[in-house]
Amino acid sequence: MSFAVSSNVTYVGKIDWELRKFHGDELSTHRGSSYNAYLVRDEKTALIDCVWTPYAKEFTANLKQEIDLNKIDYIIMSHTESDHSGALPELMREIPDTPIYCTDNAAKFLKAQYHQDWNFVPVKTGTKLSLGAKELLFIEARMLHWPDTMFSYLSDDNILFSSDGFGQHLASGQIFNDLADQDELYSEAIKYYANILTPYSKMVAAKITELSGLSLPINMICPSHGLVWRSDPLQIVKKYQEWAQDYQENQVAVIYDTMWNRTRAMAQEIAAGIKDSAPALTVKLFNLSNTDKNDVLTEVFKSKAILVGSPTINRGVSYAMAGILEMIKGLSFKNKKGAAFGSYGWSGEATKLISTELEHAGFELLNDGLRITWNPDSEGLQECQEFGRSVGGALK
Repeated sequence: MSFAVSSNVTYVGKIDWELRKFHGDELSTHRGSSYNAYLVRDEKTALIDCVWTPYAKEFTANLKQEIDLNKIDYIIMSHTESDHSGALPELMREIPDTPIYCTDNAAKFLKAQYHQDWNFVPVKTGTKLSLGAKELLFIEARMLHWPDTMFSYLSDDNILFSSDGFGQHLASGQIFNDLADQDELYSEAIKYYANILTPYSKMVAAKITELSGLSLPINMICPSHGLVWRSDPLQIVKKYQEWAQDYQENQVAVIYDTMWNRTRAMAQEIAAGIKDSAPALTVKLFNLSNTDKNDVLTEVFKSKAILVGSPTINRGVSYAMAGILEMIKGLSFKNKKGAAFGSYGWSGEATKLISTELEHAGFELLNDGLRITWNPDSEGLQECQEFGRSVGGALK
């Protein structure tokens, strides 16, 4: 599909309404996604990015309907992950000599992925490409979220093509932010940041400072996924500035897995204890066996503390708990506290293992954790409430 973004820019990407998993099974996309590509026309014409591999033929065929491919003077690759570059081999079979403008790392990555030595033109921050009356300014954005990433800025139109920055996994019949459901838009934007960009928050903050220093007027931000920010486009930049500063809300997430509802019973009483001692705290409970892991990680990002519970299984934690703890460690959350709890029958290692994993992930432990044998009785449930009250008292 194609439609006008501005008088000089045409959207030529793909909206993927059916996508529910991204990066294999690493990221859920409940509302689909899009692979955004843009055609910029002046005296010269530049194509910014492609689409994911399964849509390569469709993309190339649709692009032919929009423009004679031989009239594409330049291809700009902002990032080489397959959802951006997957259609490139199909396109390059049609126009094999077209120069590809990208960072040095991007050229290396494209060669490694597709084993083709295309006409690469490496660029750096400050490199400009004249299109005629307008020009593209390239800005390296290393580790947002790959080493190859760059932004492109179109002069006169004042459009920032921001690659994976400021995006969302969101398929929509409305391409512009002001036409979309704002709750959906921002819930997907924060989920995108939490699950993809959190480990690079310092670099996000530094890149925004660098962009501000360039004093570029920005009328529109065109990311590689989701909606185009045309109404008050800097609103998402301000959100990124906030999210990049060790973000937290006045919230506690109680995350647990359970075999026979005993750790679940503990979680519920702990949550009640927190609310009793700190009514202003928002407390959310998540059972890992029936809650999407990326939604849970988004709530971890929003929380000032997490309480993590698992039964002891074969001297360890549950499979789901081991997975979420590994993902929490990889996302490098900052300025957060944590504690562990769980029920057990005869060995009870899970609580200590969770505490250790939380420490390794950079969380400040609130206490030594809570273990209760078998099914908690009334005294055990009271102990859980007291545990919650102590946590609430420490956080309020």
